[in-house]
Amino acid sequence: MPTQNDAALQSSLAAFVPGAAESAFREQVRAFFREQLPPDLAWRVRNHQRVLPAEMVAWQQRLHARGWFAPAWPVEWGGTGWTPLQQYLYDHEYHAAAAPLVVSFGRDLLAPILMRHGTAAQQQFYLPRILASEDWWCQGYSEPGAGSDLASLRTRAERRGDVYFVNGQKTWTTLGQHANRMFCLVRTSTGARKQEGISFLLVDMHSPGITVRPIVLLDGTPEVNEVWFENVEVPVANRVGEEGRGWSCAKQLLGHERSGIAGIGIAWREIDYLWELARRIERRGRPLAEDPRFRDRMARIEVDLMALDMTNLRLLSAPPAAGPGWEVSMLKVRGTEIQQAISELQLEVAGPLAPCGPAGSADDGLRALAPSLVARYLNLRKLSIFGGSNEIQRNIIAGLLLG
Repeated sequence: MPTQNDAALQSSLAAFVPGAAESAFREQVRAFFREQLPPDLAWRVRNHQRVLPAEMVAWQQRLHARGWFAPAWPVEWGGTGWTPLQQYLYDHEYHAAAAPLVVSFGRDLLAPILMRHGTAAQQQFYLPRILASEDWWCQGYSEPGAGSDLASLRTRAERRGDVYFVNGQKTWTTLGQHANRMFCLVRTSTGARKQEGISFLLVDMHSPGITVRPIVLLDGTPEVNEVWFENVEVPVANRVGEEGRGWSCAKQLLGHERSGIAGIGIAWREIDYLWELARRIERRGRPLAEDPRFRDRMARIEVDLMALDMTNLRLLSAPPAAGPGWEVSMLKVRGTEIQQAISELQLEVAGPLAPCGPAGSADDGLRALAPSLVARYLNLRKLSIFGGSNEIQRNIIAGLLLG
């Protein structure tokens, strides 16, 4: 017998049943990607090859020219005005087309904070530049000794007149070597609680006193960086929100980050990639896709992803919350676990093909699919750690649900 919760769920999802208008919208999106996404770029994304920073920016500017770079933004700031269902469909088609990931620090993380807490001058200056990809933002949150326990940060900012002098160190700064701006948490005072006295600053990465040193990850790429500040001058006008009240900005931003880390659209694309591998690789004289044990593992992953996708739809259909709730942490935990499970199975399916040769060089064509899977598997170990480790997310879920 259906429960009250079942009825509520069905009611909330009723608005997400695609009709003729949604089908036409989806075809419009697909047509854009067919016409505007360079096939070579899509091939490299689908096969886990490197995309250069200049190519990422060029693609973002192409999206902006179409008016689709920031679908979730309010219309007055350059958003699309799409419904939640249209945004959902766009996200799935975006990843199905193997379009490059957008550098999300400005668009998805900083922009909502500026819209809510920024001054009119900050909004009018920074938001158009984010839309046009004129700035590459990075995130100055984590420090040695202040990762999951972010409130323990020690980078200090001393105010002298209209300028802050910043000293300290940030670490794990993703793509910071390409960035010209950073949004940064600094300690401007101490309080009874360590969350007090933290301020949110916008920093020009070309300021004197900033040193960026790449960190080579397990997959061999310098994706993250250490950043040092030595008497770096930041105008007080670049502070977002009140002095000492930056923790509220930090929490809201992390809510946007964690929901994005779930990567549902990417996971569906990677499942398709996994089936492609399994159809082309044989075990004991038949395609691996026909093996009952493989199909069982795939079914478990797909069911988990379907459940997460349905949960995401339910959250999209709900009224906007005042701030990030336990659902965001749940999306982050389950989404990252599913992505890691997919990458692990991809590696097992590829077997000895995985670490072989440059892409596209093998006679049988299989190595064109597999050579980057080892690096991808190693890189995705980070998903359950960054953005707040999954252990911390479970504590947040327990605290919010159980008090």
